Formats: sequence, C-alpha cells, structure tokens
Amino acid sequence: MSAIASWRTALVTGASSGIGAAVARQLAAGGTDLVVVARDRPRLDALATELTDRHPGLTVEVLPADLADAGQLAAVEARVADAATERPVDLLVNNAGFGTYGPFVDADLDVEEREIRVNVVAVVRLTHAAVRAMVPRGRGAIVNIASVAGLQATPGNATYGSTKAYVAMFGEALHTELSGTGVTVTTVLPGFTRTEFQERAGIEGRRIPSPAWQSADDVAAEALAAARAGKPWVVTGRLNKLAAASVNLAPRALRRWGAARVISRL
Repeated sequence: MSAIASWRTALVTGASSGIGAAVARQLAAGGTDLVVVARDRPRLDALATELTDRHPGLTVEVLPADLADAGQLAAVEARVADAATERPVDLLVNNAGFGTYGPFVDADLDVEEREIRVNVVAVVRLTHAAVRAMVPRGRGAIVNIASVAGLQATPGNATYGSTKAYVAMFGEALHTELSGTGVTVTTVLPGFTRTEFQERAGIEGRRIPSPAWQSADDVAAEALAAARAGKPWVVTGRLNKLAAASVNLAPRALRRWGAARVISRL
C-alpha cells in the first residue's frame, strides 16, 4: 500500500461519476478500502471492478442508494455508524448532490425539495452518523463538498446556491466544535468542474470561459490534500480562490447585480 494512505475505509457518496469517482480512484490508489454510494448500481459495480482489478487486495463495497429517499438514506447512515464491522468508516466524503437553474417561480417544487434533501438533509444526517461513531474512537475525517456558488447569492440559482451555503457554514462550524476530538471536518468549495453536473442541471453548452474550469481529478486531489492536513476549508482552483477572496469587497447589492449579469450571459 502507498505511504500516503491516511484512512483505512472511506465511504463516498455520489461515487458513480465526477468528483466522487475521482475521489474514490485516488483513495484506492493510496490503499484505502471503499464503500461507494450512488443511485446507479451498474456504474458502481463497474467502478468496484475497475478498482479491485487495478489494486489487488483492495475491498470495495457497493451500496446503491437514493439519498432523497429516507429509507435508503437510513441504510447509508447505518453503514457509516457501524462500529462493529471489520472496516469501520474513518473517512466520510459527502459528495452527492445536484443543481437546478432558472427562475424560482417556474421551478418544479418537488424537484427543489429533492435537491434540498440530497444536498442538505443527507449531508446533515450522514455527518451526524459519522461524528457519533468517530468521536468515541478519537479519529476520523469528514469531507463535505460545497461550492463557490454558496458564497454569493445568484438570481436564477437560488435553491442550489442556498443548499451549498448551508453545507459551507455547517461544515465550518462543526470543524470548530470538534476541535480536540481527533475528528476533522473539511469543507470543499469547487467552481465549474468538468463532470455530468452541468448536463443534469440543464446548463450544458453555456459560454463558460475555459480558464474557469477544473477537472474532477484536480478537485479531488485538492480536497483530499486538505482533509489529510486537517484543514477546515478549501476553495479549489486558483481563479476560484481569487473570486472567493473578493466576494466581500463589494456591496451586496452590487454583487447580486453582477452575479445576475454573469448568469444571464452564460
């Protein structure tokens, strides 16, 4: 096993594609066993086969679940909380999530509620299960994938941005609460990342400048490096760091106007 392995077993949600799959691959390369969670069972099975073929001796558990469904979410909570297993989870990566875009007045409210369940409720419940298991052991890490969209109110992106703002503030507060316990919470704020997210959100093909994009591999690498270092917060990508640093320099009204202008031109 690689010397960079920091955790024995990690549970990764949204592991079937994008940032979640990249995180799983990088953890596997470091010798960390995995529990991979997503709705798409065939993709999870394919990922498990790929990783165990590439890394002999690695264990990859496949746990299909729709995190918007309370019963299926409870099954994932139970796995996170299970201290009796031979492979207790000592790294939780809350990556699953999706976005909706467009005027809220036209939104399908059932879809918006589902978005809140996946992006917020699942994160809270899984994080709670993790800390209840990890704190008594005095060791563990949680990585919550938020977004730079949570740093700025953006018209046309109200529900998604608000869910990510919640995840960001939630994680930062918990990191401080857990100080001295041996358990850390790292909040990761990516920007535009080349995944299936844009297609699923209905914004594929918009005019987003090439320098604004990151690869899922780069985001995953920054996220895991920050978690290994026990950092509370990381904005991924140089341009995103600059944008995040400038958020509070302008008046709120000007920031809202600017955000709306940017979205309208994409």
